[in-house]
Amino acid sequence: MRQQFEVAERVREVIGKAGCTQREFARRVVMDPSKLSRSLSGSRRFTVAELARIADAGNVDAGWLLGTAATGGAADAPRPPAPAALPDSGRPLQIVRETVRLIAERGFHAVRVADIAAACDTSTATIHYHFPGRAELLEAAVRWCMDEDTARRAARTATADDAREELRQLIALQAPYTERQRQQWLVWMDLWAEAARSTSIGRLHADFYQQWRQTVAEVIRRGIEQGVFRAVDPEFSALRLTALIDGLAIQVLATAPGEGGTTAEAMDLACNAYVDSELTVHTTAQPSARPSARPTARPTARRSGADEAGPPDQPGP
Repeated sequence: MRQQFEVAERVREVIGKAGCTQREFARRVVMDPSKLSRSLSGSRRFTVAELARIADAGNVDAGWLLGTAATGGAADAPRPPAPAALPDSGRPLQIVRETVRLIAERGFHAVRVADIAAACDTSTATIHYHFPGRAELLEAAVRWCMDEDTARRAARTATADDAREELRQLIALQAPYTERQRQQWLVWMDLWAEAARSTSIGRLHADFYQQWRQTVAEVIRRGIEQGVFRAVDPEFSALRLTALIDGLAIQVLATAPGEGGTTAEAMDLACNAYVDSELTVHTTAQPSARPSARPTARPTARRSGADEAGPPDQPGP
């Protein structure tokens, strides 16, 4: 119990050094704010994965957080290279990417470390060098997808003129136009199944999804303040819109492209139609921005990772 409180105190020090609110720090490490609060109060233990993300966000040694490294404090505890945490290059990134691909093809429970090693043309010993076990590797893959999604979403919406355009950009980033985007949606679908079984990875996804829906609600709330959206309930509208996105994405994935099923273009148009009919304020001086016809070419505002040289596209949670 004493160690638990000591860890909490070190995390507080990291948050203080970060110069942000506790809620903002929770967002940075993709952690539910209430869980962070309970962990800091000592009524809940930080998980190993959470501490790894906190160490990464605060640029400190995870061993120092746990009290196993002899250092003077957060400012004096530089974090050594930790490829297992948010890999962005080299072999760790290759391992994570191949893990994501295999999860999409086979599902979580059918992916073995040996399969990942074969896909990377390396040995299982190399995999374990970077990731202690299968569970840590699978969680790292999920974490990587989530972090990529959050970063790309922020970059895509940064230049939006108003909340309505920002919401349209978020929608455009959901439609699985490319094969890689379809692959990533399959990962999220498998995560939903994991969440239904209350596994640790499933709970991780559930926390992230809650934050995704809150992001949509905040955009709608800003739109109401800007006068571009009607005075609706932001939380309930976000619930409806994200449910529409998820349901349509499943329909798109149900058939291969060109086989007569729901298309990514139709999904994009349907979600924008919801924004126009249910949220947008229309005046005689401001006609509806709803698309008048299906796009003849694939939109450029796609879900994250549309560039061919970059990492895989990231679909919505």
